[in-house]
Amino acid sequence: MICIDGNSLTLEDVIQVARFGQEVTIAEEAKERVRKSREYIDRLVAEERVVYGITTGFGKFSDVHISGEETELLQKNLIMSHSCGTGPLFPEETVRAIMLLRANALSKGFSGVRLETLQGLVDLINHRIHPAIPEKGSLGASGDLAPLAHMVLPLLGMGEAWYEGELIDGGLALQKAGLKPVVLTSKEGLALINGTQVLTAVGALAAYEAKMLMKLGDIAAAMTGEALTCITDAYIPELHVLRPHAGQINTAANMLKVLAGSQRTTKQGQVRVQDAYSLRCVPQIHGASKDAMEFILEKIAIEINSVTDNPIILADLDLAISGGNFHGQPMALPFDFLGIAAAEMANVSERRIERLVNPQLSGLPAFLTENGGLNSGFMIAQYAAAALVSENKVLAHPASVDSIPSSANQEDHVSMGTIAARKARDICDNVCRVMAIELTAAAQAIELESSVADRPLGHGTAAAYACVRKVVTHVDKDRVLYKDFDAVLELVKSGAIVDAVEKAVGPLA
Repeated sequence: MICIDGNSLTLEDVIQVARFGQEVTIAEEAKERVRKSREYIDRLVAEERVVYGITTGFGKFSDVHISGEETELLQKNLIMSHSCGTGPLFPEETVRAIMLLRANALSKGFSGVRLETLQGLVDLINHRIHPAIPEKGSLGASGDLAPLAHMVLPLLGMGEAWYEGELIDGGLALQKAGLKPVVLTSKEGLALINGTQVLTAVGALAAYEAKMLMKLGDIAAAMTGEALTCITDAYIPELHVLRPHAGQINTAANMLKVLAGSQRTTKQGQVRVQDAYSLRCVPQIHGASKDAMEFILEKIAIEINSVTDNPIILADLDLAISGGNFHGQPMALPFDFLGIAAAEMANVSERRIERLVNPQLSGLPAFLTENGGLNSGFMIAQYAAAALVSENKVLAHPASVDSIPSSANQEDHVSMGTIAARKARDICDNVCRVMAIELTAAAQAIELESSVADRPLGHGTAAAYACVRKVVTHVDKDRVLYKDFDAVLELVKSGAIVDAVEKAVGPLA
């Protein structure tokens, strides 16, 4: 059970709820803050004060006064009119993360929702009612209005939701789960949809995967390095403390840890004086992406425990401030950075694949097949990796540099942060696929270089190699390779290879 209080949610908590179905409860201190904030909203309405989104319309309609009798209809209309999402639906884990992050933000007690409304959102999570939320349609400023409105529809008994494996009417989903629809009142509709939780959920899940890929990249590089008798002098700590970027130092240490015990690596001048950059500069290339990840994870940790409403209710100060905490720019830039950092991991991975399959660079049989000509071996595997890398280069163009004014130019700068997060997610998926190809090719190349029994691998690479060989065998003649890559991809996405290596050699940085 994950207890939310608005202040202490972690990325690991998000993963537990999103991927592993953990249930959620609201902390008692959070309930008290929510009640206090709601009492203040009720007082504002009773006193007929002019406060944005409570007694006024929204966006350009902020100068239109709404009477107390119309506040319920105002909130319902807001949800219905803003449900303008389009495109494919977010997967279940993303929807669960979105609901969790929004509930956690509301539990901070600065949004003005009733406790029963917050509990209704938590009930959707715990009863595994997953609203149908289209991926596209958010500008990432004024929050993720359209997708969050779709999240709210089933809470009101409207829209559609996945329940027990079926996409059904939102009201029917509530009925089947034994829940009743929520009737929104003043401020609540706006509180539910004015936030950055969609872009943050998508980006946070991508960042969690990217963090694992940073370690996997080191493992894949080490396996390729053994197939190509890499020079380990380039990884010694005495070199990297002279340029003390943490990611660089940690990556060099990872390489030496994973390769420890190998009888396939070499020293400078033993076979050649230096390796190509894709092997020699692994600490610098991978390390830069790891340093970027630390920045991104820091921003995620802040955002998942932040208030991103408008207006924000400061009951102790007798204020309801219409500010800009909903603006996605603080996360749009990090998620663009995430896409770039992850893309580079695939970029260099593909270059190592090329070194494995190109006989002029490897000294191994061309395209890692012993009967070339009749067999093409891994020739087109490199094509596939190159295509994925090229696609990533297009996707890595930053979304945050764009802005299109909305709401009759009242909202004249928007972040496009949700697009940045979705692009980062898609890039990470491509990185997984490129690394699966490298790992499969490296296992093949290692066996072509010499028998594993005759020349043992490093302690870490041996564990990774064993993982790969549990799901794919040596390619002695041409066969349908996509099945091999898909099998290794499952290992990549599950984290099984990283887990096996860390079990063998200890934690990687």
